[in-house]
Amino acid sequence: MIGISEYTLENGESPFRRWFDELDPQASAIVSIAIGCLVEGNTSNVKSIGEGAAELRIDRGSGYRVYFGWDGKVLVILLGGGTKRYRSRASALARLQSPKGRQEEMRSCL
Repeated sequence: MIGISEYTLENGESPFRRWFDELDPQASAIVSIAIGCLVEGNTSNVKSIGEGAAELRIDRGSGYRVYFGWDGKVLVILLGGGTKRYRSRASALARLQSPKGRQEEMRSCL
């Protein structure tokens, strides 16, 4: 099983949580189920977007995307979310926040 932790900014804010909390109940359920599948090891809908970040593609509704980085093979750090429509902006944010080269920083925010 893969553990999940949300990436937080220096001010303690989580970009993923901010996005997730604004979803309607049906969308949040769809995203939660997809993340649950990822936790169980199903990476069939995961695509690398470079710079140590990856995208979980959810092809329902607006085409949701969850952006994250891997810390080894165990921990997934959620970086943010978005829809297919706003993918480029969200993926750029995810790459900026990616864990590549920042392993110690990530461990300290657990």
